Amino acid sequence: MTVASRVKQTTASLKGALATLQLYSLQSATEEERLLFQNSQKKIEGVVQMLEQRISILEFEEPQYKGF
Repeated sequence: MTVASRVKQTTASLKGALATLQLYSLQSATEEERLLFQNSQKKIEGVVQMLEQRISILEFEEPQYKGF
């Protein structure tokens, strides 16, 4: 497995985690829980953005990995 495919796989997994956190946030019983889930979402969104930038760099440097 290449570095590019691992980064893409990690990004996809984190996007799944984001969706789960959003669902938990909507279903939370208290304001404290909702804020906790939303703060976690923001942190993961930042990581996803960094990984997507890294994917762009990897695909630019190694065009054969584009689309995998």
